[in-house]
Amino acid sequence: MADKENPVYRSLDSGATWERVAGQPTGYLAHKGVIQGKYLFIATSDTGGPYDGAAGQVARLDTTTGVWTDISPTPVADRYYGYSGLTVDAQKPGTLMVATQISWWPDAIFFRSTDYGATWTRAWDWNGYPSRTKRYTMDISANPWLDFNSAAQAPEESPKLGWMNESLAIDPFDSNRLFYGTGATLYGTTQLTNWDSNTTFTIKPYAKGIEETAVQDLASPPTGAPLVSALYDVGGFYHADLDTVQAGFHDTPALGSNTGLDFAELSPSFFVRVGNADAAPHIGISNDGGKSWYQGQEPSGVTGGGTVAVGADANAVVWSPVGVGVHYSTTRGSTWSASTGIPAGAKVESDRVNPKTFYGYAAGKFYTSTDGGATFTASAAAMPADGRVNLKAVPGVTGEVWLAGKTGLLRSTDSGKTFATIGGGVTEGVNVAFGKAAPGATRPAVFLVGTVDGVDGVFRSDNTGAYWVRINDDKHQYGNAGDALAGDPRIYGRVYLGTNGRGILYADRQGGPTSPTPSVSSSSSASPNPSASVSISVPPSVTVSPSTSTSGSAGCTATYKVTGQWGGGFQGEVTVKNTGTATTGWKVGWSYTAGQVVTQSWGGTATQSGSAVSVVNAGYNGALSSGASTTFGFLGSNTGTTNPVPSPITCSTTP
Repeated sequence: MADKENPVYRSLDSGATWERVAGQPTGYLAHKGVIQGKYLFIATSDTGGPYDGAAGQVARLDTTTGVWTDISPTPVADRYYGYSGLTVDAQKPGTLMVATQISWWPDAIFFRSTDYGATWTRAWDWNGYPSRTKRYTMDISANPWLDFNSAAQAPEESPKLGWMNESLAIDPFDSNRLFYGTGATLYGTTQLTNWDSNTTFTIKPYAKGIEETAVQDLASPPTGAPLVSALYDVGGFYHADLDTVQAGFHDTPALGSNTGLDFAELSPSFFVRVGNADAAPHIGISNDGGKSWYQGQEPSGVTGGGTVAVGADANAVVWSPVGVGVHYSTTRGSTWSASTGIPAGAKVESDRVNPKTFYGYAAGKFYTSTDGGATFTASAAAMPADGRVNLKAVPGVTGEVWLAGKTGLLRSTDSGKTFATIGGGVTEGVNVAFGKAAPGATRPAVFLVGTVDGVDGVFRSDNTGAYWVRINDDKHQYGNAGDALAGDPRIYGRVYLGTNGRGILYADRQGGPTSPTPSVSSSSSASPNPSASVSISVPPSVTVSPSTSTSGSAGCTATYKVTGQWGGGFQGEVTVKNTGTATTGWKVGWSYTAGQVVTQSWGGTATQSGSAVSVVNAGYNGALSSGASTTFGFLGSNTGTTNPVPSPITCSTTP
């Protein structure tokens, strides 16, 4: 337990017993302690943080004499913050840094000493209010949204140096490397010692694969951006390119932490999102697929976002906000009326075909509306009474809705009147979603976060849940994953997974296309190898010859390969290799001779005119250094008995 009168203890017998360190400073909570040589340094604050803290101290203990010294960088009279982040330079004894726990305005402050804390310098200083002189520059070009869509007025800046700086660390093997955490990201520099020579150093974000925010909802519409997200803290993004960091997050209105969003399945340019702002607005409306937004109206008493569902044709919206009961709108969010028959706080979802049908779940009951959300009727079907429950309706199928909960996975084909349990070894569900059907299949692919055959993971079924293939493995598990899940309606096998602290993950199926009837048994459905439990074969009536073709020109080569074949279709892959100087883009082309048609592509944008196919690089793989290579893949259809590999394959570094 934290104790302001006894913040520091020591053990002299490897932790068997402990004693209070004599003479220690009191009145504050110790946040960090670091030992260098004979000294112990501690950073303290008057609170545990992370959002507050108005006073504190930095102290040094000489472990050989037992003498404590107050080495705080700022006099008590000028202190309006506590201290938290603390680090020493292992390569340079006497060099240490400390960060303010909370200095919201105008910015965080970092202090540096090279004489064991006897004297300090600051990362920034006043230069005649409101001007500041800084030892650093901020480069957020890798993550442009870190300016929080704002242009701050001096003395504040966008982006800030930081806030909530509990973590601060100098690389013990490199005096020039510093990393620190903020409430938004992980920042760092590789030029830290410039500080000591009064030369400016550059700070950049270093968060790749880690995120501070919690993902609340994901939507993958059939047109427009492949993904639109709702996130805590930063609101969410219009992900125009999955491999490019977006310049800004949802704004005007910002809505604070976004809790949910939905689009009209038959009119996907219409989106609604909701959030937990401290005050109105709590709702935003988009008519361009989630790219830009305007403020909607809201019922009186709304205090939080809750969940929202948009009717299939965009003419009805059902909203279950925090603070008031479920409401519906027939005016795209400009006016609202109270729904009846459904309790406040219910999760809501729309049928993806019938614009009048909506669904809800609350406290072990399933609800259905057939009049656009005006009235709901409770189903008699048995439901999980508590725990994590998520429901999704199936695109393209009227009245079909699935529900994932701790009792398993349930499916209704009559708008929620009755439910059947999905088998295939499923014993628990967290969330369910639907994506593009497998080649040759008529039913959408089903994605599940849950437990199959006793194994927790992420799964896909291509035959309505009869069999499941695990699409993650034990090395790719994520904390609190699954509250947000979406399948891609345009690319078979692609799924988007939300986490709490690891951002949004997306996965594409590896290997050749699955057949609509995979040769698997339920006992193999939890295989960690996504392709191990599916049988892929080339029908004897279809021949592929040759299997590859390589040619090229203008600074690059391209190798075309058929990676899978089935009746009426195939999958291909092309490897592009730069044989000249560094490129900024490339273009590959070929002509088919047997009526083949490219139906979709990834890793490149394919277009086809007659028999001629042209593919240009994606946004993330156009730049290739000399000798480097990249790949793109595609699905195709064919109607004959042969699928000859085209030749020649042209390649140019001038897209």
